[in-house]
Amino acid sequence: MDSVPIVVHQPSPTGGRRVTAHGSILGLAHSDEDVVEFLRRAGLPDAAHLLDDPSWVKWRGCHAHEYEAA
Repeated sequence: MDSVPIVVHQPSPTGGRRVTAHGSILGLAHSDEDVVEFLRRAGLPDAAHLLDDPSWVKWRGCHAHEYEAA
């Protein structure tokens, strides 16, 4: 388990990235807007500023903010 609460996983072979919070799957994001919406639904209404904060979000598998197919 990661030490940060939110993980944006590596891109899937068909595109998009799984987003988890504390190990629970929030959804498959195809954009930063999707990630922000998942986090809003999880109780973080102002999550947009957290995406580049490494103490909150870990980006796995490729560069942050990229959602193209692996």
